[in-house]
Amino acid sequence: MAQLKYKIATIGSHSALQILKGAHDEGFATIAICKKGFERPYKMFNVADEIININSYHNFPKIQNQLIKKNAIIVPHASFVTYMGYEEVEQLKVMYYGNKKILKWESDRNLERQWLKNAGLKVPLVFNKAKGIDRLVIVKFMGAEGGRGYFLAKDEKDFNKKIKPYKLRKYVIQEYIIGVPLFTHYFYSSLTNEIEIMGCDIRYESNVDSLGRISARDQIVLPKIDPSYVIVGNIPVTVRESFLPRLIEMGDAVVKESGKLAPPGLFGPFCLETILTPEEEIYVFEISARIVAGTNPFIDGSPYTWLKYKEPMSTGRRIAREIKMAIKTNQLKKVLG
Repeated sequence: MAQLKYKIATIGSHSALQILKGAHDEGFATIAICKKGFERPYKMFNVADEIININSYHNFPKIQNQLIKKNAIIVPHASFVTYMGYEEVEQLKVMYYGNKKILKWESDRNLERQWLKNAGLKVPLVFNKAKGIDRLVIVKFMGAEGGRGYFLAKDEKDFNKKIKPYKLRKYVIQEYIIGVPLFTHYFYSSLTNEIEIMGCDIRYESNVDSLGRISARDQIVLPKIDPSYVIVGNIPVTVRESFLPRLIEMGDAVVKESGKLAPPGLFGPFCLETILTPEEEIYVFEISARIVAGTNPFIDGSPYTWLKYKEPMSTGRRIAREIKMAIKTNQLKKVLG
């Protein structure tokens, strides 16, 4: 088996359990790179053949040579990109699954918006200045930090009051669309040029979702609590079937546009983060250009992967299968960035 000379490695966080389990399912040996004290889940669930401990994830570049000697292929996830920053990731010499050039477009919300608009997708209105706020907005900070610090504002005065603790951070002021959040997980193969829907989820966020369980009458008598949007978990969703053709077309569109922005374009797993309105409009407010934690409920597969594969197929396993196929057909360079 040709893939046995290679190992799959990732940082012990986010979706590492799924990535490493999927690699095992496809016959790869695995490496978890863990911050000291965080290695226990990877031992408990027996997904890592080897664990490399480091004091800080910022020290990852120092173990590159060690990984190169082991013929390791890094599979990135949001924590990997957040801890290191896309500039640092671009400089890595170790084998890396995916197109590193696309991370710049994902990490900057202004570039990300340009990408989505150029792909013909409907996006929420963005306010360049607080002075123009004339409706409910959500203020989001740059980078993938699980919704930490996000807040709502109804006008300029409200914004200026709430932004004070965060003035040194880059942010975007985005129209708040009323509807159902839906996160659709895709996989695009650079080997077959085919797109797949891997699953859908919604996020459970603290404390905004728990506030929704308190009646308006009881909220009035509580001390003032501002809603926050820190993600604590993901809930699987099977979307209404009539939405699927539009969701597939949207995935195709962002892949096609990515080829113009950062050749050879986006491939592997990605996620469109959307709002579905009562009028059945679909607004896209973010794209994640790698595996997202919303795929974690589907370690044994989703309804969509079962329809296609008729065997357990997580996004982590789909990544490993793509790498295995690339190795077997002497196309490994085509899946490495």
